[in-house]
Amino acid sequence: MAANEDADSGEEEPGVVATLTKPLYTFLDQIGRIVELTGQTLTWMIRPPYRLVQLLLAMDFLGVKSIFIISLTGTFSGMVLALQTVNSLRQFSAEGIVGSIVAISLTREISPVFAGLMVTARGGSAMAAELGNMRVTEQIDALTTMGVSPVQYLLAPRLLASIMMLPLLYILYTCVGMAGSWVVAVNWLSVDPGIFISNIEKYLAPKDLYMGGIKSVVFGFLISSISCTQGYFASGGAKGVGEATTRAVVLSSVAILVSNYLLTSWLTEM
Repeated sequence: MAANEDADSGEEEPGVVATLTKPLYTFLDQIGRIVELTGQTLTWMIRPPYRLVQLLLAMDFLGVKSIFIISLTGTFSGMVLALQTVNSLRQFSAEGIVGSIVAISLTREISPVFAGLMVTARGGSAMAAELGNMRVTEQIDALTTMGVSPVQYLLAPRLLASIMMLPLLYILYTCVGMAGSWVVAVNWLSVDPGIFISNIEKYLAPKDLYMGGIKSVVFGFLISSISCTQGYFASGGAKGVGEATTRAVVLSSVAILVSNYLLTSWLTEM
């Protein structure tokens, strides 16, 4: 009996270890796939033939068609930030500096992060779903059969478009956010417009804009590389495409927030 119990415990132990280590293996496998496929995409990006039409279509989808949602969220972000700031600072008769606080908050943190999250929710999920459908319906295999590199034709334009369009959406988000803060602070809460503008000019530095611009480029790279990888390796029919899309949104959002802290820590020390 004792021997049988020892044998049973010996058989169960590998199962427990495998269960505990499976999430780590899965995570490392996802990271490896993303790094490998992104490396291939960057290599194909500089090799002819250049897919200009595909690039323009990706820029239109990721940039132009995201203008409305970016404008909407940017306006209300600026409005609520101004509302909270004015009400908090009015206790100390310091509401005049609301303009500089909103401007710095938007340029450094809110605009690049929120623009990235909005593009992730709209563009990243769509890229993963589209590539996933192409994978399960064997359209990607058909491209390979015709002698066309699916990485160059499908992934490289999306990656380049994402890197190019995120900084522009960041600028748009900042502009509409400042417009929304102006409406709330100056028109509704009676903050002096001259002081509002002068404090922005006094405290907002080019470094703040550079910080947000660098972040938006990195976020665009992460969104496209993660979303395209998840869709490219999707399997298992409609259910697998749905799971790949979910992973793309979750991983991209987490990557944005983690990289935002790392970039902020690095850029503030420069």
